[in-house]
Amino acid sequence: MTRIDAKFATLKAEGKKAFVAYIMAGDPDYDTSLEVVKGLPGAGVDIIELGLPFTDPMADGPTIQAAGQRALDGGMTLQRTLDLARAFRETDDTTPIVLMGYYNPIYSRGVDAFLADAKEAGIDGLIVVDLPPEEDEELCLPAQAAGLNFIRLATPTTDDKRLPRVLQNTSGFVYYVSITGITGAAEAQATDVGPEVARIKAATDLPVIVGFGINTPEKSRNIASVSDGAVVGSAIVSQIAAGKPVAEVLDFVKSLSDGAHSV
Repeated sequence: MTRIDAKFATLKAEGKKAFVAYIMAGDPDYDTSLEVVKGLPGAGVDIIELGLPFTDPMADGPTIQAAGQRALDGGMTLQRTLDLARAFRETDDTTPIVLMGYYNPIYSRGVDAFLADAKEAGIDGLIVVDLPPEEDEELCLPAQAAGLNFIRLATPTTDDKRLPRVLQNTSGFVYYVSITGITGAAEAQATDVGPEVARIKAATDLPVIVGFGINTPEKSRNIASVSDGAVVGSAIVSQIAAGKPVAEVLDFVKSLSDGAHSV
């Protein structure tokens, strides 16, 4: 059982929905991002989604793209991202970390070396948005053999014919993308999301967490009411981009987590 599996088991026993927060590793710099990440569990975050900076992030909107570029400009690399996770693990051995990014940096490092290093650094799961199920032998299956969850995205365009293939080797949870488009491009609507979550849950026992287009405590609560939890990324990254003090960023995160947990 991974930390992700254990966290969902605990949440289910407590009758709570999950709140997941996305942070770009190294944004605006290594030390500040580590301080933010270390503060997330205290702000009510159940699972940390740690962005791996990449030069060509096809699924990311302007806010996340800019965060990745700031991190890269500051010297952030895959190695330093793993170092950040390792530093977090020095004081927190229970909060799950999902590394979210693209395959190129992993491929460049070598799959076997990456998986060994990620596991040692305390990474629990991977979201690699540019590897479709047809490429499961490339990373998904080796990751699961190494004890890491491989989390897949489902979208409004994932129809009933495609869904079984998407779910086939997915573990940890299913990440439902609430909108058609990039991060931060539109607002999620519970009335649209609810039926889609129900359709996915009819095909899997995994929790279904919803992300993209959630930027207020009210939206966090509304989306959590029709799913197993909510993910917020761009809205938090925007706070960091605005130069808010870490304490203010964490206060904002706490308001979002309170929204999801109030269901």
